[in-house]
Amino acid sequence: MSAAVLAVATASGVVVTQWHGGAARAGSWSFALADVGAPGRPGGGAGPVLAAPHRSGSSLGSSVAAARTSTAPAPARSVAPVAGAARSAPAAPPAPAAPPAPAAPLEVPAAPSVAPPLPTASVPPPPPAPASSKVLTFQYQAQINGWYCGPAATRIALTARGKFPTQDAVAAVLGTTTSGTDSAADTTRGLNALLGETTYQTHLIAGNAPTPAEAAQFQTDVVRAVGNGYAVVANIVGTAVDVTGAAHSYGNGHFLTVVGYRDDGRTVDVADPANPGGDGTYWMATANFARWMAHRGYSA
Repeated sequence: MSAAVLAVATASGVVVTQWHGGAARAGSWSFALADVGAPGRPGGGAGPVLAAPHRSGSSLGSSVAAARTSTAPAPARSVAPVAGAARSAPAAPPAPAAPPAPAAPLEVPAAPSVAPPLPTASVPPPPPAPASSKVLTFQYQAQINGWYCGPAATRIALTARGKFPTQDAVAAVLGTTTSGTDSAADTTRGLNALLGETTYQTHLIAGNAPTPAEAAQFQTDVVRAVGNGYAVVANIVGTAVDVTGAAHSYGNGHFLTVVGYRDDGRTVDVADPANPGGDGTYWMATANFARWMAHRGYSA
């Protein structure tokens, strides 16, 4: 066996023996190396086998037996790391964030099975029907001179509202002179000024006689005013007869105060500042009194 083959065998831990008639011989050999697992290699098996099927130039067959020199495992060889190689696997990417939970659906209240009743407007109750008759409480005072009928009649109306001025004080507001007080417009203005109100308005009867509408309006105004505690001051001229048949005549004009009514306003109670007898009052049919105010008017 050549020295080179022997060195390889020795380094591989293989014993090479050549038998020939029981003795080992040296000669020229051809070897085939079968790597079936050298001891100490990964997955170690029986070790490499060198087989010499025949000697060069000789027919003598030889067998080469390879055996492990030791059954103890050889230490594992360390493998040097490859430069630039990653030592560990890359970190896994972060898990995607969970999608936000869907918003809860809005709760829509169910429509009531029965529609609620619509609000009804508050309607005030109708005013009570006026009384069939009423007479105010007042203080009668006759006029103090021949031209103070206007101030005296106006003062009677004021006393029904709790005001008790002198006739002179009222005359100053009305603008009364020795010729008297001009018209119902003056008494309307004086009454509102002295009461501090705007309750009174002037109503005129321009013709020789009141129309049916004007007569009806006068009756309505008397019932409304007296019903609310206000007397009516009237400017009349001429002659009229009361319910007793007595005539009352004022050819140059005069001022009177209506302080009450009866028969649903068809008859009026008249306070006359130029009639000092008794309490100065008398009853007269409303229609007659309306005719007495022709070409004049009244404050109500």
